[in-house]
Order: sequence, then structure tokens, then C-alpha cells
Amino acid sequence: MTSSMDEKIRLRDLHAFYGESHILHGINLYVNRGELVTLLGRNGSGRSTTLKSIMNMVGRRSGSIMINGTETLGMPAHRIAHLGIGFCPEERGIFASLSVEENLLLPPEVRSDGMSLDELYSMFPNLLERRASQGTRLSGGEQQMLALARILRTGANILLLDEITEGLAPVIVKKLGEVLVQLKQRGLTILLVEQNFHFAAPIADRHYIMEHGHIVEEIHQSELEEKRGLLDTYLSV
Repeated sequence: MTSSMDEKIRLRDLHAFYGESHILHGINLYVNRGELVTLLGRNGSGRSTTLKSIMNMVGRRSGSIMINGTETLGMPAHRIAHLGIGFCPEERGIFASLSVEENLLLPPEVRSDGMSLDELYSMFPNLLERRASQGTRLSGGEQQMLALARILRTGANILLLDEITEGLAPVIVKKLGEVLVQLKQRGLTILLVEQNFHFAAPIADRHYIMEHGHIVEEIHQSELEEKRGLLDTYLSV
């Protein structure tokens, strides 16, 4: 159990709709300060919609979304970002015509302790090598690193990450895993939508399994072995 002081994200009875389509059916979850928590499930289970709902990027929502103890259900997305949340969508959203360094200098601060360029280049040496390259000339892995680095530049300390390993080479996936562990050690809070369970398992504190817009199971790191059969049933891993 956790105290409300530790909670960075708390969803209660969250429903979300796209038009007439009812996508989320009463989601309840929490993420504590410094935790890395995953949303696991098959495609179409509602994982990405959960992240977009937190950012007020879906049609209609009901229930409660608390960020740092503040109710955000009625807030516009830009105000939610200024609570210290950074959202990295599956499509990455970097500025393709700008260089790596221009991309990193562009984001507004949402908090005053964003990482410096030197810190980011130390964390992502590939970006240092490519700092003058246009976004269109980056590999998929470099684009993903840039998308994540750009969020860290803003000072966001709650990260919503959507399928950041999708389609990337194993060496890049390994690097991203190392970065997420570093960010946890710095005290950042991470909610990660991930298809690659083998990537997520060793670095996450807890896993929520989603199916058809419901959370059907919560599994702590210490329970992974005993619940392997359950994971296989829901994820076919």
C-alpha cells in the first residue's frame, strides 16, 4: 500500500471514448514516485488510450485522473504538461527538418530542472555524434532517443512512454533499457506501454495487464515467476 504523498499518478474508474466507441472501462491504477510501471497487453487492449487519456488527448473521459495530487480531468493538455508530465507517443513527433540540437533546444521548460545538453549527450552518445544531422537523416533508434531526450530537456519528471522499443535493433533496445534504469535512479516516475515483455520485465517494478479496456491483473516484480502462466495466457509471450 502507498501513501497519497508518494503517488504521482492515480486513475480511478477512468472511462474513455472515441466518438461513440467506449475504449476504457473503469481503469484503476497508480504509479508511485520513482517507480517504473508497465501497461502490458495485446494490441487494441487500451494501453495507448490510457496514456492519451492522462494527457486529455481523447474524445470524452469520465472518472478521476490525479497527477501529483491534483485532479486533471478538466484540464487542457498544455496545463497537464506543466504539472511535470512528458508524453512520448509511438510516432515520436520530432521535427524532421530540424537538426538534433535544434530539436533539443526547442522544447519549453515545464519545470526548472530539465537536463542540460551536456547531460543528454552523455546519456545518449549517438545524439552527440549526430547533433548537426536533420531528423530525417536519423535512424529509427536515433529518432527514439531524440524524442526521449527532448522530453527530459523540459524538466518533466513523470514520463508516459508509448512503445519506445517498437521496431528497433536489439542494441538500441538495450541502450534504452539502460537509460530507463538511470532515470529511475534519478527519481523519475515512468508509465511505460510496452509490447516487448522481455525488455520490460527486468526493469519494471510492477505490471498492469490490460484486455478489452480493462485492467485484468496487477503483477509485482517479485511475482513474475509464479504468474508466468497467467502472463502467457494474456500476452502469448
